[in-house]
Amino acid sequence: MAYELPALPYPYDSLEPHLDKATLEFHHDKHHKGYVDGLNAALAKIEDARKSGDFALLQHYERLVAFHGAGHANHVQYWENMAPAGKGGGGEPTGALAEQIKKDFGSFENLKKELSAATVSVEGSGWGLVAWEPLGHRLITLSLLNHQNASFIGSHPLLICDAWEHAYYLKYQNKRADYVAAWWNLVNWADVSKRFAQATHHH
Repeated sequence: MAYELPALPYPYDSLEPHLDKATLEFHHDKHHKGYVDGLNAALAKIEDARKSGDFALLQHYERLVAFHGAGHANHVQYWENMAPAGKGGGGEPTGALAEQIKKDFGSFENLKKELSAATVSVEGSGWGLVAWEPLGHRLITLSLLNHQNASFIGSHPLLICDAWEHAYYLKYQNKRADYVAAWWNLVNWADVSKRFAQATHHH
C-alpha cells in the first residue's frame, strides 16, 4: 500500500493572515508531497532488497524511511492541529486536556511559553511538540531535529509546530518567533483534545 498525500482540511487561504495562501500551497503540494514520495521510494527499494536477498543498503533506506515517514506523519498532524482563526482555531484548551496542562505546566500560559521556546530554539530544521508520555503519565515538550531526531519513543504527539524555514519564510523571513506567535491563533484545540483522549484512554 503506497502512502498518499491527504488534502488539506481547509482551503489554502483560510489560515490568513497568520499563514499565507502561497506558503500553504507550496508547503503542502510540494514539500509534504516530497516526503510522501520519498517514503514510497524508500519502501520500494526495501521491497526490492527482500526479493533479491541483498540487504547491503538496508541501513541507508531505513534512514530514509525514518526521515520521510516522520516528515509525512508530522505534516499530517500539523495540518490537522490547525483550523481557521475563530472557526476552531485559537483560544485555549478546555476539559481534561486543560486540567492536565495545569497539572504538568502550572498554567496554560506556562505551556505556551515553553512550547514557543521549544519551537523557536530548534537548531536548524525541526519541530516543537507537546506529547503525552505514557510511562510517566505526563505531558512533555520536545524540540525535534529534522523530523525524527530527539523524539521520546512511545510518547504520543498531541500538538506540533513546524519550525522548518519553508513553513514560514515567505511571510516571516527569519522571524521564527513572530511565526510561532501567530501560529497560536490557529491551534485547533478540539483536535489536540481528541488526540489526548485517544492517548490516555487506557489509563
